[in-house]
Amino acid sequence: MSRSFPRDSFDSVTLAAGRRRNSSRKPTIRATMLSRFMPITGSSRSAAKPSKRVSLPAVVRTTAQFTKSQKIFSQGDPADTVSLIKSGTVKITVINKAGKEAIIAILEAGDFVGEACISNGSPKRLATAAAMEPAILQVIQKKEMMRALREDKEFADQFIAYMLKRNLRVESDLVDQLFNSTEKRLARSLLLLAQYGKEGQPDTVITTISQETLAEMVGTTRSRINFFMNKFRKLGFIHYNGGMQIHSSLLNVVLHD
Repeated sequence: MSRSFPRDSFDSVTLAAGRRRNSSRKPTIRATMLSRFMPITGSSRSAAKPSKRVSLPAVVRTTAQFTKSQKIFSQGDPADTVSLIKSGTVKITVINKAGKEAIIAILEAGDFVGEACISNGSPKRLATAAAMEPAILQVIQKKEMMRALREDKEFADQFIAYMLKRNLRVESDLVDQLFNSTEKRLARSLLLLAQYGKEGQPDTVITTISQETLAEMVGTTRSRINFFMNKFRKLGFIHYNGGMQIHSSLLNVVLHD
């Protein structure tokens, strides 16, 4: 009796055929196809995550430390500060009126948190930020940030370039949610978390992330995440050894049509 997979899945025979087809393509073609889901410039990670080269000018700032799961700000709070992550990881979530929560971004050292108060001028936070692990942030008042952007052209250029890359990532995430299956969305999220494309590190190990968190990122249920994670493991795309190791072969899921 043949086993059937859900509509947004595909069997290992099809996957093997996809591997044979993709292996014969030139890397540039492969990268172009990947850019439909993970925009790349030079390396896939450089566009998947904004550049970490934005350096703060001489601004008045304070240093704040947050413990794991501690909220940095909540949806609806006054939007009066911008923070730069010095260490740790921060997740950005939104909650609808029914109480359903979704993760819209995971930020790392070098990323800004709360910069929407500059880009859209909203007086209130439109999302919630919380530390996923102990984190240290440099906090700048909105007025001080605006002054630095007006007076320091180099910093303003860096910040604008950073925001453009962040917007590119948001657009890519939206396309992913609208047009890709749950399986492809999960594969793409894992590749982004694993910093796929980083030179000299084709198979990347990431710290363990819960299936509940992945479900919030992908926009599905924990049971669906569990189904596909088991499938990826059985097919050799990922394995666990003191962390989760993501193999570049997982790209076949993203590139498969």
